Amino acid sequence: MTRSERGQSTVELAVIIPILVLLILLSVQAALVLRDRVLVVHAARAAARAVIVDPQVASAVAALELQGPPISTASVTLSGGSSGGSLATVTVRMRATRVPIVGRVVASTVLQERLVVMIEGPS
Repeated sequence: MTRSERGQSTVELAVIIPILVLLILLSVQAALVLRDRVLVVHAARAAARAVIVDPQVASAVAALELQGPPISTASVTLSGGSSGGSLATVTVRMRATRVPIVGRVVASTVLQERLVVMIEGPS
C-alpha cells in the first residue's frame, strides 16, 4: 500500500463515520418512539382500569404516577359520564423521548391513546 492509498482510506473513513453515527442515532430515536408508544398504550389501560372503579381524574393520574418515568409525566383527561353504567373516555398524551442531535425530527410528536370504558357501580 502506497502512501497516497493510505491517505485515501483515511479520507473515506472520515466521510463514512459521521453518516454511520447519524444512522445509529436515528435508529435509537426510532426505537425510543416505539417504546414510548407502547408505554402510552399501557398507561392508558392502567388509567382506564382505575377510572372503571373510581371515575375521577385523580385516580387516573395516580395510576399514571405508579407507572414511573417517563410515563408519569404524561397528561390524562377524562370525559363522559361518572355514574355506574355510563361510558367514560380516558385519553393519555405524552411527548416522545428525544435523542440529542436527531431528536429534532420528533420534537413536536405527541403520542396519544384513547380508551372508552364502562363505569362500574349502580346506575
